[in-house]
Amino acid sequence: MEAQIHSDKDQSLEVARNVFWEQAKSLQTIGESLNGEVSLAVNLMHKCTGKVIISGMGKSGIIGKKIAATLASTGTPSFFVHPGEAYHGDLGMIGADDLVVLISYSGETDEVVKLLPYIRHIQAKSIAITGNSDSTLAIAADVHLDVSVEREACPNNLAPTTSTTATLVMGDALAVALMDRRGFMPVDFARFHPGGSLGRKLLTQVQEVMHPVPSIQEDASFANVVHQISEGGKGIVCILSQAGDLVGVVTDGDLRRAIEKHGNTESLIAQDIMGKMPTTVPKGANLYECEGLMREKRLTSLVVVNDQLKPAGVIKSFDA
Repeated sequence: MEAQIHSDKDQSLEVARNVFWEQAKSLQTIGESLNGEVSLAVNLMHKCTGKVIISGMGKSGIIGKKIAATLASTGTPSFFVHPGEAYHGDLGMIGADDLVVLISYSGETDEVVKLLPYIRHIQAKSIAITGNSDSTLAIAADVHLDVSVEREACPNNLAPTTSTTATLVMGDALAVALMDRRGFMPVDFARFHPGGSLGRKLLTQVQEVMHPVPSIQEDASFANVVHQISEGGKGIVCILSQAGDLVGVVTDGDLRRAIEKHGNTESLIAQDIMGKMPTTVPKGANLYECEGLMREKRLTSLVVVNDQLKPAGVIKSFDA
């Protein structure tokens, strides 16, 4: 019995691996065969003054919803229209300034094909994504994108698997090409994702979340340094020159290293143990920039400075 279970597990693993391999092979083939139609599709999307409307039935419709969501979140106004619902009032969502992307692997899905007369009537542009370049949709559309695959990953070559993956990747390819065309930057992405982690980091300035940081003179005693770090509660104290300029910082780690090195710390002052020329950021910096800076320099704290380059606070790694 145990041997049978082990054999079944090996078989399942092999089948799963083959699905990845088969789909990867098909995607590579499609990628290598891409032609000028993709550029034409990107041009249509980029020039569209209305919305990019995606439509498809069944599994193609599910993929279409994801493509619409990806386009919308990357700077291309887009939404999904169900082809069946379109004939019960939703055709009013499609206007002459819109671009309609019709998805059907066969290119002959009845509910999708029935949209063509209306699209022609309002003179809207269209893109067809199919696996059949001789299909009704492929011939009728202004641009046809071929996602034909040799076979589905399904052992019976029936369930949409590789073909839906290819359609999804085609949608991603269009979205990314549009991002490149528009010069879409992380801060643009954040505007559409203010509730996400990246959005928060890009839209939040450090002055909104920074913590108060104690400051002492560079001739302060070791005991005073320890006291100020403990009072501040953030494991860091800023060291100022006699003129009030920031000249260094002392962290918990600096205290430990000083004890290990000197043993007797009674004669030490802040200047003896501080880290000089600390990395700082202005109050207007965002958390995304701070995270990258801390990762690059392997820091756990950044001193925030005001317009006069005086310490205004501290940002910790867990804040970013």
